[in-house]
Amino acid sequence: MLKALNIEFEKAVRLLSKHMPVSDEKTRKPILFHDIRVGVYLYEHGYSQEIILGGLLHDTLEFSEITEQMLRDEFGDQITKLVLASTKDDSIEDKEEKTKELINRCVQNGQDALIVKTADILDSFKYYTATNSTGEIEYCMRNARAIFHFMPAEFNDKIFAELKPWMEECV
Repeated sequence: MLKALNIEFEKAVRLLSKHMPVSDEKTRKPILFHDIRVGVYLYEHGYSQEIILGGLLHDTLEFSEITEQMLRDEFGDQITKLVLASTKDDSIEDKEEKTKELINRCVQNGQDALIVKTADILDSFKYYTATNSTGEIEYCMRNARAIFHFMPAEFNDKIFAELKPWMEECV
């Protein structure tokens, strides 16, 4: 299992490296490194292969030329489902509504999808706090508030407890 996971992780990193745009000084945050950190966080915390790869690939549909079909062909339906759940709907212009729709969609797709999104927000909190990006910290807060608002009581994973202090610290 471990060797197979490592091979799939590397396969995903190679796909991201090939199709993700190159970051520069104008980039909000270096996206490839962010995606790798999210995947590594999930890997190091013992999550399933699907959650790890979903976390690693969570930004592919938003920020790269990778298509849903490419994801499905390379990584299967379950990982594609997690990535789709974590992908913002840019047709929604209102920031609050976009966030609510995204987090609600994660909840509807199950705890694994919300874990992926929470790992994304945790890494973003850490990065934007370190770079003192006030506007982006507000984006993280909006997502964290929505996670705790929409999360069902039966969703009980250690990652949600790890998110709470970040939210409280940035208030």
